Amino acid sequence: MQYGVAFLSVSALRESPSDTAEQVTQVLYGELFKVVEVRKKWSRIRLYLDKYDGWLDNKQYQFIEEEDYKRLILEKPKLVSDLVDFVQLPNKQLLPITMGSSLNSIMLLGHTFEGNAISKRLPKAKLIETALNYLNTPYQWGGKTPFGIDCSGFTQMVYLLNGHILKRDASLQANQGDALSFIEESTPGDLAFFDDNEGNINHVGIIMKDHYIIHAHGHVRIDQLDQSGIFNVEKKAHTHKLRVIKRVVKR
Repeated sequence: MQYGVAFLSVSALRESPSDTAEQVTQVLYGELFKVVEVRKKWSRIRLYLDKYDGWLDNKQYQFIEEEDYKRLILEKPKLVSDLVDFVQLPNKQLLPITMGSSLNSIMLLGHTFEGNAISKRLPKAKLIETALNYLNTPYQWGGKTPFGIDCSGFTQMVYLLNGHILKRDASLQANQGDALSFIEESTPGDLAFFDDNEGNINHVGIIMKDHYIIHAHGHVRIDQLDQSGIFNVEKKAHTHKLRVIKRVVKR
């Protein structure tokens, strides 16, 4: 088995080895992964964080030794906490990186960083504060940054920045935590999941106080939440059908 680390700010992880293939998620600066298969221009990788598989351009990562990979995954995650910051490269050039990028492998890459970082688990009350940093971020399928994000990427990154690990897709996140029976039992930071007409979970958001929810739909926005689902005041209609409420973080 081979191992790698991303050294660019954000790279697309694609469904198949082609520049025109669907972006299934993104690989942020400093993310670690296993390299499952190497081809001439592309590699199939498996991200350490959420075990997501996809194809990454060979020019957008570098190999690392197995011993470095195993050492780094045991370290407490150290993440960029500002929306945008910079690392300095060995040639003194600056590379912009986004909130949630990993700094654990920065010495291995030969880069330096002088900005703000977070490396501890925060109380549940901080989840909404973090979520609001992404407000008005445009929706982007497979996105994980403040410049483009999808619904489950949004919840995953908010939780990650507070020291909690979620799976990548809404349907997978729905298997985590404990189910609640009513919205009234929820507290800010709990997750609400929604399904389509076939009963497949296809959306997720973070519950706020007073029956509101913050979620990525067109952009990261705040809407009303009731027992039926998400109510969009502008459209005067429900846009998502509530399936289940889960509590992943207790306090």
